[in-house]
Order: sequence, then C-alpha cells, then structure tokens
Amino acid sequence: MPDNNKFFNIYAQGFARVATATPRVHVGDPAANFDATKEMAEAAHAAGAALVVFPELGLSGYAIDDLLQQEVVLDGAERALGALIAASAGWTPLLLVGLPLRVEGRLYNVAAAVRGGRLLGLVPKTYLPNYREFYERRHFTSGADAAATTARAGGHEAPFGADLIFAAEDLPGLKVAVEICEDVWVPTPPSSAAAMAGASVIANLSASNVTVGKSDYRHALCRVQSARCFAAYIYSAAGHGESTTDLAWDGHAMIYENGALMGETARFADAPQLLTADIDLDLLAQDRLRQGSFADCAAGGGAFRRVEFTLAPPGGDLGLRRPLDRFPYVPNDDAKLDGLCFEAYNIQVAGLVKRLEASGIEKIVIGVSGGLDSTQALLVAAQAMDRLSRPRTDILAYTLPGFATSSSTKTAAWDLMRALGVTAEEISIDAASTQMLADIEHPHREGANVYDVTYENVQAGARTSLLFRLANLNGGLVLGTGDLSELALGWCTYGVGDHMSHYNVNGSVPKTLIQHLIRWVAASHRFGEGASRVLMRILATEISPELVPGDGVEPAQKTEEVVGPYELQDFNLFWISRFGFRPSKVAFLAWHAWRNREEGAWPPHMAVEMRNEYDLAMIRRWLRSFLWRFFQTSQFKRSALPNGPKVASGGSLSPRGDWRAPSDGVAAPWIADLEENVPEQV
Repeated sequence: MPDNNKFFNIYAQGFARVATATPRVHVGDPAANFDATKEMAEAAHAAGAALVVFPELGLSGYAIDDLLQQEVVLDGAERALGALIAASAGWTPLLLVGLPLRVEGRLYNVAAAVRGGRLLGLVPKTYLPNYREFYERRHFTSGADAAATTARAGGHEAPFGADLIFAAEDLPGLKVAVEICEDVWVPTPPSSAAAMAGASVIANLSASNVTVGKSDYRHALCRVQSARCFAAYIYSAAGHGESTTDLAWDGHAMIYENGALMGETARFADAPQLLTADIDLDLLAQDRLRQGSFADCAAGGGAFRRVEFTLAPPGGDLGLRRPLDRFPYVPNDDAKLDGLCFEAYNIQVAGLVKRLEASGIEKIVIGVSGGLDSTQALLVAAQAMDRLSRPRTDILAYTLPGFATSSSTKTAAWDLMRALGVTAEEISIDAASTQMLADIEHPHREGANVYDVTYENVQAGARTSLLFRLANLNGGLVLGTGDLSELALGWCTYGVGDHMSHYNVNGSVPKTLIQHLIRWVAASHRFGEGASRVLMRILATEISPELVPGDGVEPAQKTEEVVGPYELQDFNLFWISRFGFRPSKVAFLAWHAWRNREEGAWPPHMAVEMRNEYDLAMIRRWLRSFLWRFFQTSQFKRSALPNGPKVASGGSLSPRGDWRAPSDGVAAPWIADLEENVPEQV
C-alpha cells in the first residue's frame, strides 16, 4: 500500500522549503536584533522550513559605520549569537545570520550557520566594497586573507572560512554554500566554485541599499548566477529600521531556482517579512547530471570543507510553495506567451524555408483535415512561401475525406484553404480504402460494422499514399502534421498518416502549445479576418482522428477518451522526458497543479469552461496509461521520424537529438513506482 504521508510530504518528494527573512532592524542594538531574529526563526520553523537566511550584519545592523568597532556592539553581537544558538535547539531550520566577528585580532563580516543548538560554521565575506557609499575596508578584513580555519563565536568553536558547505545528512540534495552581498557582484562569485564543489543552494546574506533601478540589477544577478550554477539562490536584504543617514533600504529579498523566480518580498514594507519557497533538489540534480559541460567545469573546482548536520525535516502534508504551471509548455503571462508563440512559429517557418531552399523543391504537398495539427502546418507553409516571395498557390493542399469525415471538419478545411489562397483540391479515399479492405478480406467488405485498427489504418495509409504520389507527380515535398504529444503517446500509424512525411514542422510542438499558436496567429490577423474566423472555429472543434463513422456532422471519436486529456499527458511528458522524474513525483506535481481549477494561474485567453481539474485517481489512471504508451509500446515509431526543427528546449523526441531509447524497452519499473508510491485517492 502506498504511504500517504510520504506521498504528500515535500521532503519525501525531493523538495526543501527555504526562507529568507527581513526582520525589523535596530541600529547598533544586538539584543533587540536577537529578539527580532528569534521571532522570525520561530516563524520559519513553524512553516516547516529547512533553511532561513537573514540579512548581512543582521545582529548588529549594517549601516552603523564606526560603531562596528565598538566593544559594546561587538560583544553584544556575540552574546546575541550565543542566545540564538541556545534557542535553536528545538528548531528545524539551518539559520544563517550575520554579525561582525573578531578573529585573531581582525574584524570580519561573517555569516554564522546555526542548527539545533550547534554553531556549524562561520563564513567570512570575501569581497569588501570600498567605493561610492560603501567603505567596508575601513572596518573589515577580507575572508580571503584569513589564516584561521576555526574560530570561536557566541561561546562555541566552529570551522571558519569561505570554503564551507553545509550538507544535510538526511536530505542528500541539500548542500548549502554562503556568500555575502558584494560577493555576487564580482566577475567570479565564490558561489561559482561552491557550486562546482557540490553546493545546490547558495545563500546570500545581503544588506543592499536601494537606488533607482537597482532592484532590476539584483534580479539579474541572482537569476543568472542561479542558472549558471544550476542552483537555488536565496538573497536576503535589510529593510525597515536600518539606518537612513545616507542610504535607503527596501528589504528586497528573493529566491531563484536555476534562473526561475520562486518568489520575492514586497519592497519598502514596514513590517517584517518571511518569504518561503519549496526548492526542487531533484530538478537541480537532474539538470547538473544532464549538462555534461557543468561536470567538466566542476572537475576543476577548488577544495571545500563539508560540514554535515542532521536536519530531521517535518513530515506530513506541508502543501507546496512554488510556482507550478499546469501547462509547462505554455506560459501563464500574456507577454511571455506572445514572445514564445513568436519564436516557436518563426522557428517552424525558418526550418521549412531552409529545407525548401536546400532541396530546390518549389511545391509543398499537405493533407488538410480541418483539425489542429494540419491547420498549424498549413499556416507555417503559407508563411514560408511568403518569406520566399513565392505564390501560396505553390502549396498543394488536399482534403481527403473518408468513411468518417464529418461535415464540420471538411467545411473548415475548405474554408481555411480558400482563406489562405493555396491550391486546394478534394480527393475521396473511400474507393481506395474499400478496395484495400476487400483485397485483405476484412469483414467490412461484407458490410459488417467492424471498426478495428485495421479499418482505421487502411484509411490512414490511403491518405499517405496519395500525398506521396501527388508529391512525386508535382515535384513537391510532403509536409508532415503529427505533433509531439501524439509521438509521445504513439498515437500515430507507423510509416503512414501523422508519422511519416518528407519534413515535419510540428514534430517537437505539443498539442497544448499548438492550440495557442493557432490562437496567436488568428489574433494577429496576418492572413486576414476571414482566415482568423476559420481558425477560431477549428480551435473549438473536438480533437478526433475521424476514422470511425458517426452522424456525419460532428466527429464520432474523441481522441482524449482513448489516450487521456492532452493537458495532463503533456504535463507528464514534460516532467518525465525533460527531467527524468520518477512517476510518483510527477503524480505529486500533477495533483498540486490540477486538483483545483480555482487555484493558480491559467494561460491567457483560456475560457472558463475549458479550465479543468482532476482528482488523484484520474491523474494516476492517465499517468499509468502514459507510462505504458511512452516506455513500452511506441518507441519504435519515434526511432524512425522525419526531419523537423526543434522548437523548445528539452522538447523533442527525435532519435537524432533529445530522446534516444530502446524500441524493446519495458514500462514495468515506472509503473511499479507509480503503483507502490501513489495512493489511489486522497
């Protein structure tokens, strides 16, 4: 039986809750700063955090100038640290707090690592700003000049140096390195070497005053450093209460994970702020594993001392605190979606333009069904011809109705072809299909209503045979229409239909993105108002292969009743093919993303009635179907794919690129993980 407590717990699923705290600052008053720090540490513990990062020199105050050399302040900061160490005995998180510390007759700006009643280590600031409003060399010595390897603070002896990594023994992915404010502003931050030495989380104890435009630069620093290091980057900041003699402070703290913003505090807040986010340690590890150049770079990394501690993270359901897209291939932000559609569409067009130029072929042959995929491919073909300054009549578009073609899709196909001004023709496949069924002695030849896979594939084969022979006849290139989602699920007939073509512009575009690409083209009116109206009709049509007869008006088959909702299957595909996550974790993510339609963001322009939700049983059911189809039944189809441009990072199943797998693999290990670790219901 699956362990519900384990399934719903973020730590069991490879996450770590981290926090950055912005307490109220009391200028030069360590005792008051201890009280403020203690209050926020308790809040972080109550929130289930594994790590909480406080501001630079938080126990003394940062902007206190020569008060940093007053014994009252220095002694008080050490007493405050000692009191914090004692108080931490009953808390979960690793605390990183800042204070000025005397070591062997020198003063250092340090971060103290405190956990469970222990002082784990002391990390001095390496790069001391000495320009404009900052004159830290007046008071401090750089950690790079320190000879000591241990130091005493708050009544405790601990390792001392910028070469420390704090590693949780019972949460293997959590390895924390520390740098202080200016350290990340230099060309080669200390965190770069720490990441190469294994640190997965970088904590920056910062004060960072505010000037106009500085917040954007801080974002850029943290975003890029987290991405370059394949790490989480937690940036703290001093806020309300810090001295404003010559500077101002906005308390701008943030958390990044591999270039993605997990959260940030409100700027210029009057009250203390505790920002929490759940960092995916598995994701960071997988990205480092897959990025061979990171490993090559890490081979030249410096030596670091590892300080181990026991975290004892809380159990139970703590929720999930991180941005999580229902549609990982489709941004929720309007501007980002517009930019993504622009790039994706133009990548497809550029790929086709190059293929036509290189081959010297002047005509495109395409089957148009009135469905999503052929519509997108036809739009790309039209734009490619425009870019090549050739007439769209060089696109030979055919609608190929068969036994089950509905009047709605056939009408849409004709309306679209006319609106785009391509050469349009209709050829029925009924006769060819009937002859094939008769030749192979299928029951249909006697009039039996046997709509099996043979019946369906005879129609797919007839269409493909016509298109390739039409290409031969006209000196054309058959343009493929099959998309990434269908390839992942094996929802294509080997060697024909959506599987085979001379060039496939949709091969790395998932179904959920194709819908938005068509909507984006329609909204731009680049092909005229009439074409836009047709495109919106096509978007409203049920997805169907149209191979089994119905009422003749609407499609009888509903693809998603067989292969599952594409929105769920695209979610599964992203996390399994891009990151290699175990199915139980994918189910955990899907449950948080899809369990409640009222929570979280949706892609722009998605109608309310299209906003679905799924319970855990449904998620489990369709994930199992995905695993069976993806790992066991369809790889042989993906091993023989036509050329086509890669559109999204990690978004291709080409055997020449992102995904290489044996055609005779089995799904058993993945299905076992799902069944053993995912409960059937909440």
